[in-house]
Amino acid sequence: MQSTRSETATAASRRLTGLTDAEVAERIAAGRTNAIGVRTSRSVTEIVRANVLTIFNGLLATLFVLTLLTGRWQNGLFGGVIIANAAIGIAQEIRAKRTLDRLAVLNAPQARLIRDGVEISVPIADVVQDDLVDVRTGDQIPADGDVTISDGLEVDESLLTGESEPVAKQPGNLVRSGSIVVSGHGRFEATAVGPDAYAVRLAAEAKRFALTRSELMAGTNRLLRWISVLMLVVGPLLLWSQFRAPDNHGWQDAVTGTVAALVGMVPEGLVLLTSLAFMIATVTLARRRTLVQELPAVEGLARVDVVCLDKTGTLTYGDIEFDELQLVGEASRDDVHAALAMLGDAASSNAVSVELARVFGPAMWSRDHSVPFSSARKWAAAASSGRGTWVLGAPEIVLPEAPPHVREAVAERAEQGSRVLLLAVADDMLELQTVLPPGLAAAALVTFAERIRDDAAATLEYFAAEGVALKVISGDNPRTVGAIAARVGVPGVFGPDDAVDARTLPDDITELADVLEHASVFGRVSPHQKRAMVAALQSRGHVVAMTGDGVNDALALKDADIGVAMGGGSAATRAVAQLVLLDDRFAHLPEIVAEGRRVTANIERA
Repeated sequence: MQSTRSETATAASRRLTGLTDAEVAERIAAGRTNAIGVRTSRSVTEIVRANVLTIFNGLLATLFVLTLLTGRWQNGLFGGVIIANAAIGIAQEIRAKRTLDRLAVLNAPQARLIRDGVEISVPIADVVQDDLVDVRTGDQIPADGDVTISDGLEVDESLLTGESEPVAKQPGNLVRSGSIVVSGHGRFEATAVGPDAYAVRLAAEAKRFALTRSELMAGTNRLLRWISVLMLVVGPLLLWSQFRAPDNHGWQDAVTGTVAALVGMVPEGLVLLTSLAFMIATVTLARRRTLVQELPAVEGLARVDVVCLDKTGTLTYGDIEFDELQLVGEASRDDVHAALAMLGDAASSNAVSVELARVFGPAMWSRDHSVPFSSARKWAAAASSGRGTWVLGAPEIVLPEAPPHVREAVAERAEQGSRVLLLAVADDMLELQTVLPPGLAAAALVTFAERIRDDAAATLEYFAAEGVALKVISGDNPRTVGAIAARVGVPGVFGPDDAVDARTLPDDITELADVLEHASVFGRVSPHQKRAMVAALQSRGHVVAMTGDGVNDALALKDADIGVAMGGGSAATRAVAQLVLLDDRFAHLPEIVAEGRRVTANIERA
């Protein structure tokens, strides 16, 4: 009985302060860690195997063996080409591997843990069983576990289940590795780590190095297969003709002459050129702070004919600054300031809440209930006893039937490219759920300004000149997105009226593809709509690249032909993207496209 009480007390303490150093060391010694061998490049063994066991080497090796059987080894010097091709390919890829691994380590996602009552950050592989893990919006769950604290915690399990709706998590609920936190804040105790975690293979597959389809490599291998078939037909004919030639004396001369003719049919330099081109391009881009997680992605981006851009973090810097507060209701300015401070005092901080906390200071009211911001809901809420329920979010979502003067004020600011949020209030303190409370009345408009990237206009101009279609898709107000798109020079966009409200888009893929062929800017796009847009464009034969930095972009990035993530974005987007811009510079994309097209053109000419 005493032992049971002691174990219960230890477990309770662990849920508050986390593991001690001694307990961590004990679990590491027992192998109960989250290390699952995820890597961003192939192992040395795989590199050697891939460069040695090829159709090209097989053809030349067969001919070399035939030459050795004649006893005339001096005629088999072409066998050195096998060694040279394999050695140079191995050396170049190992060099690229070292560069990739070094950059990947610098860019590796971290996990926040509570150990001995102190919050620390460690690589995901260092999480051990029973660790107390702290998660916030944008984090990817590193292990399975039981929730101990939930402050509006919601996770997207679509990478595991295919269901796009966020799932609310309360204390005692299970969270699974590979799912993504879309809103709120919480902590969980890791119960299954490493290979024991649910869907760990799926999570590892999303992060590890894997070759995408390369038309150049496929074309080269197809050429070599046809040469192999041709040699099976031509070889016997050549051998028969060599036996009948009067200058040949014995079977050794006939075999040597046949091998000499067949060796000339094998394009020795083509395979080496293709592999070297990819390796050199990868190392070149790495020096420009671009991490290529899948080597043929360089070629893939060169073939892209549609680029889907997420406004925030791509066209704009992603940070926002408070611009203006306008009262539009009966609430006093003091109450509005206090409500905004309360909404800014959120554990699941995002750009808006951070700026609210900076401008309006520490909260004076206590939060009795709250719903954190979600890109799917597009609003956040907080309730305080005696102060009512306050909701901040997209005006057309929070109060669809807003008074005319409110709608006019929102439209005026959105047309200037500002981000406008509506603060609404209900008099009673309500038990908040994930649906809007009834009885809301407009209180104030909160305007934020976004800084446009200095290099955005030049980058878009490059793509337009290269004949690449641009699609700006964002969760913000359509008129705001349209105004910013017009300022950076998106072709065919001249102002707010050219943007499409995604809430009016059809669900049918064919009908959606028709709209995408004619429109270029979309606002109020939900995460699952971004994914549907990528699929619709691909259904029309387009090669689609998707850029993004937020957790709401992760699924679209994974489905796109080429996913490009910002290095400063969420761990979820970096995990599924083929290319990562480590310094967050959107201007690197033209460099990547130019490098890919140079490589492709050189190999195709060869």
